[in-house]
Amino acid sequence: MPAEDAPKAAPGAKKCPICGKPAVEASRPFCSERCRDVDLNRWLSNSYAIPAAPSDDDDAD
Repeated sequence: MPAEDAPKAAPGAKKCPICGKPAVEASRPFCSERCRDVDLNRWLSNSYAIPAAPSDDDDAD
């Protein structure tokens, strides 16, 4: 018997970037509050970073 309170996946939903399950409308683009919190923690702990090489303009200072 399916649970009626379970969040439903949005039609044509993309996969959750954290765990790969189908995203739900309430937590989009994530599948749950847990995955949304995991992503927030990664942002706040600076786990996400864009690698960059020093440019020549930085040497002019």
